[in-house]
Amino acid sequence: MRIRIAGVLALVLLLAGCTGGGSDLANGGRITLRFQSLAWQQESVEANKELVREWNATHPDIKVEYVQGSWDSVHDQLLTSFEGGEAPDIIHDAADDLADFAYGGYLADLTDLLPARLKSDIPQRRWDTAIFDDGIYGVPFLQEPRVLIANATWLKESGVRIPTPERPWSWPEFRRITEQLSGDGKYGVAWPLKEPVSATLNLSLSAGGQLFHRGADGKVTVRFEKADETVPRTIHDQANTDRSASPTTLGSGGSDTLPGFFGGKYAMVPLGFSYRQQIVQQAPKGFDWQVLPAPAGADGLTQGVSPQTLSVAEDSPHKKEAVEFIDFLLRPQNMVRLALGDWMLPTGTQALKDPALHTTKDGWATGTALAAHLRPAPAQSVRGYPEWKDKVATPAFQEYYSGAIGLDELRERLEEDGNLVLDRYQR
Repeated sequence: MRIRIAGVLALVLLLAGCTGGGSDLANGGRITLRFQSLAWQQESVEANKELVREWNATHPDIKVEYVQGSWDSVHDQLLTSFEGGEAPDIIHDAADDLADFAYGGYLADLTDLLPARLKSDIPQRRWDTAIFDDGIYGVPFLQEPRVLIANATWLKESGVRIPTPERPWSWPEFRRITEQLSGDGKYGVAWPLKEPVSATLNLSLSAGGQLFHRGADGKVTVRFEKADETVPRTIHDQANTDRSASPTTLGSGGSDTLPGFFGGKYAMVPLGFSYRQQIVQQAPKGFDWQVLPAPAGADGLTQGVSPQTLSVAEDSPHKKEAVEFIDFLLRPQNMVRLALGDWMLPTGTQALKDPALHTTKDGWATGTALAAHLRPAPAQSVRGYPEWKDKVATPAFQEYYSGAIGLDELRERLEEDGNLVLDRYQR
């Protein structure tokens, strides 16, 4: 009913001569598409805007307007714009934010709209991050492994074994090494866990953790099992038992840890791959740093990832043209430009082969070596995940990592309180 009403309103506006950001008679029949981008780093914003200009220069009948969005508020902003019939045609988001919008009928199913080139270039495991009820509701195009950013001088002087993608640290070895590197007011690691849920769940895949389990009836339940304990227990023990993790950074964002890292207070900081740009920009002259793979568990270097995605609003009257723009934006050479601008990895097979992504400078080669180990984040298709994360999991993990609650209470809250939330979305 919502879509039918929105369609009638669009027709009325069109007949009245109003443009509303879509195709309109006032523009002589030219189609206008609104592209909301969440790019925020300067290089990334410039890359996106350049590509929009290049498209507009070669497609006079289909104009794309660049609209700046924000990661901080995108979920609520999109929900409001969907409900108000004001959603942009082309939507930049993350795969783990799509489920509620896809199931709610706000996003277009792209299955029959995507060109064969784009479908074949992106591996199936990446497409799996944006598939809901067998429909494709987003095109995954950028991905970001979590890595360890390390003080290279500190590690070299300590004599510890330096891990590589071929020979990573195990989680127990990582814990021992951070303890070895600590002392005299310095810490082996600083965990920035202001947003602890995605980091914990995605890294837990390396130990075989899954947390969310889908039954034969299709319903998802939370079960915090033995494999799910490895990563949170490691972080908890580093902060509360070994004193090898700084307790003050547990409530911090990634950027907040960088001054202490540059000042020699922490040997390592687990961060998303894109943080390298800030480090290049902010590190003091002569500061020697390197990128290391995250620790490995029973499932090796496997970690969950929620790729950035491009979707099309269901209410857009120009879905075909919107997908044509997405296809242009994600040509291999353009995908490389977007990846370099965001300091992330492209999802496309051809783009990943680009020599610029295989240099040792700034750790590009280490990150690219991890691409084959990335899997869909555990919460990818879980309806109600945003509410579960905000109301249940985030406070529970924060209290566990600070030492305020134990593992049993963490399990109880994730499972009992968490399943009450998820049940409301699955009735």
